[in-house]
Amino acid sequence: MKYRFPILIALFLGFGLASAQEGSVNRANRKYNSYSFKPAQDIYQRVLDKGYQSEDLLKKLGNTYYFNAEYDKAAEIYDMLMAEYGPSMPPDYLFRYAQALKTIEQYEKSEEIMARFAEATRNDSRVLQFEAREDYLREIEENSGRYTMGPCAYNSPYSDFAPAFYKEGILFSSDRDTGNLARYRHTWNQKDFLDIYKIHTDTTQRGVGKLDAINSRYHESTTALSPDGKTLYFTRTNSLEGKKTGKDEEGIVCLKIYRTEWTEEGWGAIEELPINNDGFSVAHPAISPDGKYLYFASNMPGSRGASDLYRSRIKDDGTFGEAENLGPKINTEARETFPFISSDSTLYFASDGHPGLGGLDVFATKLAYLPFNGKVLNVGRPVNSSWDDFTYVIEAASGDGFFASNREGGEGSDDIYSFVEDRPLNFECIQSITGTVRDKITNQVLAGATVKVIDENNQEIGSSLTDTDGNYEITLDCNRGNFVRALREGYIPSEEYLEPSDGKPRTIDFYLEPESVTGGFGDDLFKLLQLSTIYFDFDKYDIRPDAEVELQKVIAALEKYPSLKIKANSHTDSRGPDAYNMWLSDKRAESTINYMISKGISADRLSSEGFGESRLINECEDGVRCSEAKHQDNRRSEFIIQE
Repeated sequence: MKYRFPILIALFLGFGLASAQEGSVNRANRKYNSYSFKPAQDIYQRVLDKGYQSEDLLKKLGNTYYFNAEYDKAAEIYDMLMAEYGPSMPPDYLFRYAQALKTIEQYEKSEEIMARFAEATRNDSRVLQFEAREDYLREIEENSGRYTMGPCAYNSPYSDFAPAFYKEGILFSSDRDTGNLARYRHTWNQKDFLDIYKIHTDTTQRGVGKLDAINSRYHESTTALSPDGKTLYFTRTNSLEGKKTGKDEEGIVCLKIYRTEWTEEGWGAIEELPINNDGFSVAHPAISPDGKYLYFASNMPGSRGASDLYRSRIKDDGTFGEAENLGPKINTEARETFPFISSDSTLYFASDGHPGLGGLDVFATKLAYLPFNGKVLNVGRPVNSSWDDFTYVIEAASGDGFFASNREGGEGSDDIYSFVEDRPLNFECIQSITGTVRDKITNQVLAGATVKVIDENNQEIGSSLTDTDGNYEITLDCNRGNFVRALREGYIPSEEYLEPSDGKPRTIDFYLEPESVTGGFGDDLFKLLQLSTIYFDFDKYDIRPDAEVELQKVIAALEKYPSLKIKANSHTDSRGPDAYNMWLSDKRAESTINYMISKGISADRLSSEGFGESRLINECEDGVRCSEAKHQDNRRSEFIIQE
């Protein structure tokens, strides 16, 4: 709501009030720009409560709530922003508004805002996914009910998240109060800095303790242990030996991944990974089952969204390859983060860009589909909810796992939950391919042609025959790449490669080229040999290098059939004087014949004639406006078989 003041009161009080509020907002902006969200939030909210607002204030206040997972308040502020400044509301704010509405389970209104988001930006991958998967709630429900949830006895009234399997127990991250005299707080949400804790699950050491070997006075969070148990990777704010080491160009201390090796005395020296950079964040490590790849989240240059998933090869000498973005079927213009790879090579990650229930949801895809990035599935309820659900880990063999969530009913702002997966996700994807097979030259349908599906290992997966109308239908596994190949005796096979897809039916028509062609008197060898257009430079008749390639095909036919005789005809479009066009076409036809004679073809087998613009094949006569493409149709060559 906008508050309106009587004119006289505004004249007396306006300058003082405006100056005071402007000073408050400026202080808040300085806090906002340094990601010190809670102090900024308090100031922005106070200014708004006093009846003062602007588009900028509402945007920033809404963001402080959104990025601190206070989605009910974020939705309220974004609603005010839309009501007052809707026509100019940027797409990202529409998207956050829709996400916040989903989180508070206002699905119908969320769909309405997403539709507006789709209108505002047509090329955004979030739009494409939204439109391609309008029935995403039905799909989520199909994947729901696969888990038996259990409690986790080690939560606190603080933030506990990022569980990771570790030796006989698990590691996790927390900002819980451990009774230390020194208290360190960060200003993003006015909570204590994060440390890594370990849970012993064996009978002799049951309990919670700090992993002091890697904790510092700043943030440590997500961890990943190498398959051999000898290397521990973890996320830390950009610091080493207890000191912050650098900031990006906006003055923000970024996240980095570090590692430590196991020694006889325990975890050894901490090493920063070379893929890090002071100018962007690299965080949340995950290791492939074979130990050959490090997966992580980053906002490095080239990322599609707020954070993307990447991988880097771990070389035999311990160095790292270039960071590879996992591609547009995984990464969106929003957040993809917290990757984990199970022993059966399933990649799990959190995202608020793929269609979900609200906030961050957990999604899964098969690593075998990379780099084509196959089907991405929402793991469903009860793991996912209308709140933030993230840092999912699972033992594939037993189905036991953990994840974190800020859903209602927990002990702290984030809590760890245990689960057992009762049945796995169904990644099966059957796609129907239909189409027609025709003769490329005559366009006649080809009955009895074979259409095969061949996988990337060149193994035949299935086949089908075309019916009397040349039609076929076949199915394939759209979770993997496939070749669809059409064959028929007497024709050159043709195929099309299909990447992994969402499984929507496709139509693929094939036009098969005959292995040999039969021509007789009056036939155009140009068409029989499927020659490309023979071009001449403007106002010239010299044979160009690209034309030589096509003429060599004609020469090859003449050499193969010594009795074959042809006449080269040349045509122009209607532009230019008639007499000039006739002369130019004559010269081009002669140049064509002379070229073939120079390559050894007997002159008595060749003749030529220019027709100028006298034999147009369309309506583009003098005075008729036509496109360049239509004029080009008239500038043609013919090689007519002679008796």
